[in-house]
Amino acid sequence: MSTESKKLPMAGDQQDPECCSTKDITVEYTDPVNANWVTGSLETKAGLIYRVATTLDRQDLLGSVKARWGIGRMNYTVTPGLYAIGDPDLLSPVLVSANYKLSFDYLRRELGGLNLWILVLDTKGINVWCAAGKGSFGTAELIRMINQSRLEKLVSHRTLILPQLAAPGVSAHRVRKEIGYKVVYGPVRAADIPSFLNEGNKADQAMRHPSFNLIDRLTLTTVELTALFKPIAILTIFLFLLNLASMSFKSESASLVSLLEHTFSDLAPFIIAALIGTILVPALLPYIPGRALAWKGWVLGVIWVFVYTTVFAVPSGWLQTTAYFLTLPIIPAFLGMNYTGSTTYTSLSGVVKEMNYALPLIIVSAGLGLTALIGAYFI
Repeated sequence: MSTESKKLPMAGDQQDPECCSTKDITVEYTDPVNANWVTGSLETKAGLIYRVATTLDRQDLLGSVKARWGIGRMNYTVTPGLYAIGDPDLLSPVLVSANYKLSFDYLRRELGGLNLWILVLDTKGINVWCAAGKGSFGTAELIRMINQSRLEKLVSHRTLILPQLAAPGVSAHRVRKEIGYKVVYGPVRAADIPSFLNEGNKADQAMRHPSFNLIDRLTLTTVELTALFKPIAILTIFLFLLNLASMSFKSESASLVSLLEHTFSDLAPFIIAALIGTILVPALLPYIPGRALAWKGWVLGVIWVFVYTTVFAVPSGWLQTTAYFLTLPIIPAFLGMNYTGSTTYTSLSGVVKEMNYALPLIIVSAGLGLTALIGAYFI
């Protein structure tokens, strides 16, 4: 089994880097000959093509769960290249997909009983929608993989079926002009592909419309929750040291148990703010006014500050009140922006605009808020 490691470059600057950056990521692409999802191979004029299973086994399901929780997420990939479903021939359709294995699995499980080709692009382990925004699911990569796979030796037609969500990254007229292939955009959901093919590559209105319901909006919650562990640990240590320094400054004596109680009590509003950003923001997206995700998170954060300071813990003074209003709302505001690459509520230009004005405000608010918070401990 051969393994090729690649140092991946940044693929663009349009999207939230927390969502889909490929900067400084090393991905290992492994020869799929022994992959659990390969059922055999075909000897073709273009070389050896692996045949792919259309059912997911226990290993696939476990990998999906791990990816959802961020475990090995950036290495959950499929080697880019051309694959076969069933026994495709010269007239079989050619579907194009990303090499994020979760996307690949969602596609192949809907293709049982069909005969077709799947061309997997090197999207650096990023899903279709996000990769299209970053540029890794783009025109240049599509043309490169068509040439590299020697697709012209396997099909007599010149039609490629791309995911609809790849449209922002691919220039169809350039593909047609440079290599003579026509780009057709398939349905939003992989489950509609069999119907789409049966209708002669035509999608009805329902196939074109992303539902983006509550389940869709909460899909990334597990990954976002996992990403909170490290910053919460850092904040816990910071608040513990702040409590310790404050008590020493005021010449107060306290046991370790007392210090820990103070620390976790101080930590609670920040944890709730983080949970608001990872759960309530995506859940309530359609109902919070405005389009900017940072704004939506900030609104919920402000509401939480009012609730916390009036119901759960009355601040000891104006400095602590100021600190809460400056620090707590920006947590769900920042976390809300992590969803910019996976919602129907914004666009590429909207993301750029939001990042340009929201991040500086968040940084300034964080700096002032931490200053006020430290001051509140010593005054």
